[in-house]
Amino acid sequence: MSSNRLDHLGGSMVALVTPFTDGRVDEEAFLQLCERQIRAGSSALVPCGTTGEAPTLSHAEQIQIIGLAVRAARGRVPVIAGAGSNCTATTIELVRHAEMLGADAALCITPYYNRPSQEGLFRHFEAVQASTTLPIILYDVPKRTGITLELETIVRLAQLPNIAGLKDASGDMAKAGRVRYSVPPEFLRLCGDDDLVADHLALGSQGCISVIANVVPALCAALHQAWAAHEYRRTAQLAHQLAELNTALFVESNPVPVKWALARLGQIKGELRLPLTSLQACHEQQVQRALQAILPAEAQAAIGVERFAAVA
Repeated sequence: MSSNRLDHLGGSMVALVTPFTDGRVDEEAFLQLCERQIRAGSSALVPCGTTGEAPTLSHAEQIQIIGLAVRAARGRVPVIAGAGSNCTATTIELVRHAEMLGADAALCITPYYNRPSQEGLFRHFEAVQASTTLPIILYDVPKRTGITLELETIVRLAQLPNIAGLKDASGDMAKAGRVRYSVPPEFLRLCGDDDLVADHLALGSQGCISVIANVVPALCAALHQAWAAHEYRRTAQLAHQLAELNTALFVESNPVPVKWALARLGQIKGELRLPLTSLQACHEQQVQRALQAILPAEAQAAIGVERFAAVA
């Protein structure tokens, strides 16, 4: 893997929701979400992923959203654009658009539904990375796609010039441990499961692409800052503090609960696109309770992040 725009990247990176108003992308709300994340200490913006409802977005909307994220970032943090598909040609097209829009990297999911072999996965990502100068981050999330990137395939891909890293949402900590010692040291290893972030950090991962950071960006940033400062007790305390919210925001399929929570905070209107539907009434109390419990700590953490930024 060659050096790239993601050198030294780490910390809390937000998997952004896509706000809708009357069925259309709410540009103003999205720009405000991005600004809030940057001010709260998120180290990268990740639009058009699972949390952004990418499967329901048209290509024109993906281009629109990635462009908005680049505009909001203004070079302050990288933009890692979700640009994956189960069609190699479509993925290449989406990555090229992300590159033209000024994204810093592309996040590409393993092809879903058609369930290729490991050789098929290798050739898919080989073709994608050969089509661009953007760093490509592999996205392994078998519970969504029905296919897993095996260790041997990850190792092969890590040797290619534009394959920059892996978002690991496999839940397989044994494999995560083996990956650590099987890829080049500059290969970016990112946690994709909020509830496993402390475990991934202990295995040497550099950061997390986070869902809950949509709601509590400052606390998520503080957790990674504590780890980087070798404050391991503080890291464990923050992980424990976030546990209730983690559970609540995955009580239904992501991003249903997180969009409900953001709507309660007045950040977005909370619209979803079919086939996703609103949070079931039986889960509202659980999410609301978790929100009420965590918001004072988030406000306090935001002050700490501002102080950290001032010192840095």
